[in-house]
Amino acid sequence: MSYCEVCGHELVLRENGLDGPVPYCEACGAFRFRRYNVAMSTLAMNRALDQVILIQQYGRTDNILVAGYVNLGESLEEGVRREVSEELGLRVVKCRYLRSKYFEKSNTLMCNFLSVVDDMSLDHVNGEIDRISWFTPEEARACIKPGSLAQEFLNKGLDDLESGRLADIFPGGECDVPG
Repeated sequence: MSYCEVCGHELVLRENGLDGPVPYCEACGAFRFRRYNVAMSTLAMNRALDQVILIQQYGRTDNILVAGYVNLGESLEEGVRREVSEELGLRVVKCRYLRSKYFEKSNTLMCNFLSVVDDMSLDHVNGEIDRISWFTPEEARACIKPGSLAQEFLNKGLDDLESGRLADIFPGGECDVPG
């Protein structure tokens, strides 16, 4: 960030205590902390946690996770529920935050979740999705876009699930929310 987003004046770096050097607008007399987008992605799974949804969209042939930007005023969990509902026509009955990572290419903090959906019907997918399929964890690992953040999130999420690190949220390996 080189210029003030409020007045357009060139920013200079100024020490700000524990934050270290921070862009400062001398015209406004204010520090200008960097901003970024916030998005979510989710391993959308069935109740038995043995199938995960991968999608293709926008004319690309790469398999990726369901993802989308979080709206202003919306929590991350609300973003997960809304995106899954809008894109897949499915209802999230449980979700669990897993991890986040900054994605420099789009200046976005990506927040990853594991979510459980109410059924396995793919009859209400919206026009943003070109292809959608259920995959076993092994199939999903084999066909997710190589070298992508989606691949990293998928593999780490499935590793957490398979190792039992998510047993406190999904006891017995199955979603405990009634149908």
